Amino acid sequence: MTSTYSPPFQLTHALLSRVAEIAELVGQWRATQNSQMPFLHRENRIRTIQASLAIEHNTLSLEQVTAVIDGKTVLGLPREIQEVRNAFAAYEALPHWDPASPADLLTAHGRLMLGLCDEVGGWRTQGVGISRGSQLVHMAPPASQVPRLMTQLLEWLVHTEAHPLIASCALHYELEFIHPFNDGNGRIGRLWQTLILSRWQPVLAFLPVETVIQSRQEAYYQQLSRADSRSDCTDFILFLLEALRDALASAIQVQPAIPIKTRAETRTETPAETPVKMPGEPAVKTPELLLQLLSVEPELTLRELAIRLGKSRSAVERAAARLVSDGRLRFVGPRKGGHWQLL
Repeated sequence: MTSTYSPPFQLTHALLSRVAEIAELVGQWRATQNSQMPFLHRENRIRTIQASLAIEHNTLSLEQVTAVIDGKTVLGLPREIQEVRNAFAAYEALPHWDPASPADLLTAHGRLMLGLCDEVGGWRTQGVGISRGSQLVHMAPPASQVPRLMTQLLEWLVHTEAHPLIASCALHYELEFIHPFNDGNGRIGRLWQTLILSRWQPVLAFLPVETVIQSRQEAYYQQLSRADSRSDCTDFILFLLEALRDALASAIQVQPAIPIKTRAETRTETPAETPVKMPGEPAVKTPELLLQLLSVEPELTLRELAIRLGKSRSAVERAAARLVSDGRLRFVGPRKGGHWQLL
């Protein structure tokens, strides 16, 4: 039976006006694309990742994020470097995911939060509240309700007649309200909105709207809190639509994009293994990281695993051999086309 659930918003003249403005700007932006499109797409994706992580207090600069994605070892906190690697992997996988699939959403969370929290790729199992300073600003629904609420939300996405622009914003809000994961809810909300928009207009997969949201971060949180208190996310949707509109207008103005400086302005070292840890916390060991990543991407090769984890090939080979020897991992099938299986 199809759920009758719907996010709490009203279809207003202001929302329809913003949808019309964005649709017109999308047409203009597509017209500016040229032979530099792959280059511009990469530049915009890097800006997206840097801004989305900056909202979550990642301090790496645009140049440092670029260097991490280019495979260089950057002088920065290991956790922040891992966040960049994870985000890049998740955004690169967007074309393969279905926005209405719970399994794909869980897989996306696994990629975004690999090595960063205990429960990756699964709904939270504990209650959670969101605080600003000493003030509790949002108490999420009980963990026992998360599977049901997420099922209803994704069913709504399948059946809604709302314009994809409005539906993506409403789902973004609902992900923040339900808070389905122990950590990473903000970045998964922004990622999933981008996925929905890219199904409407593929070029929007590369729109760095997060840069606008970052510049209006305080208003972003205020609108979330206001939507909670009013049980109505209309104004939050309007806020996101205006951010999309302004990001498009900016993208049109700066075409062609100015290349990001990566060599002269980025401090790098000879590549070395970087354990994922926060100061004062024990490092997550390579075998455990390997198991977390293979639990969501069992088809990865040893070379791909080394790149994804920021480890040397030999370190990954040793970790895999140890896991196989301990009876925790095995490789199934031919060397080409086979996959890993967790035991």
